[in-house]
Amino acid sequence: YFLLSHLSFVDICSSSSITPKTLCDIFAQNRGISFVGCAAQLWFFGLFVATECFLLASMAYDRYMAICKPLLYTLIMSQRVCVQLVAGPYAIALISTITHTALTFCLPFCGPNIINHFFCDIAPLLALACADTWINRLVLFISAGAIGVLSGLIIMISYVCVLVAILKIQSADGRRKAFSTCSSHLAVVSILYGTLFYIYVQPGSSSSLDTNKVISLFYTVVIPMLNPLIYTLR
Repeated sequence: YFLLSHLSFVDICSSSSITPKTLCDIFAQNRGISFVGCAAQLWFFGLFVATECFLLASMAYDRYMAICKPLLYTLIMSQRVCVQLVAGPYAIALISTITHTALTFCLPFCGPNIINHFFCDIAPLLALACADTWINRLVLFISAGAIGVLSGLIIMISYVCVLVAILKIQSADGRRKAFSTCSSHLAVVSILYGTLFYIYVQPGSSSSLDTNKVISLFYTVVIPMLNPLIYTLR
């Protein structure tokens, strides 16, 4: 439950960085946000989303240890290792989001200052810049791709090993219990990674900002609400 508690914390923080301001904008006549506020919103949201990706990878490794090496689980998964599995995602996400936020807000914004989104995301902010954003988009593609591929690879390798171990279990009841242990985590991974890859990894010309707004609403509001429900369905 240590890793799961941090996943819940990250979900609450990522949603809280977007939802309160969005709700205020729905009912307020003045829907503006300050330059510093926009930068803070971009940084906090990016930090918690990137952290969640690597936290899910840490949880996949935890499932691998629990199923493939149950006798050594308590020895290997010590408190120190668990802290490292949580601190690592925060550190990597911190470096990534600082880079994106700094590169984005170093750009000149001399045109219309109306953001075509319900929060300060990178793509609509880059669309407002009156300078060449090729470097920003390249760094975004590489960084988002690296985060997704690296964490996804850890998850994939962990579950391949888990699947091999489960297939070696003789009893059907044992296999069912092992699969039920991993099913909720796999559901969360599939939903989150599907939406993030669609928005941040694919080339920007192949999707519109309006489509991205709908998908962004899904992973900023719906996914944090679904995660606790998914993990209670065993």
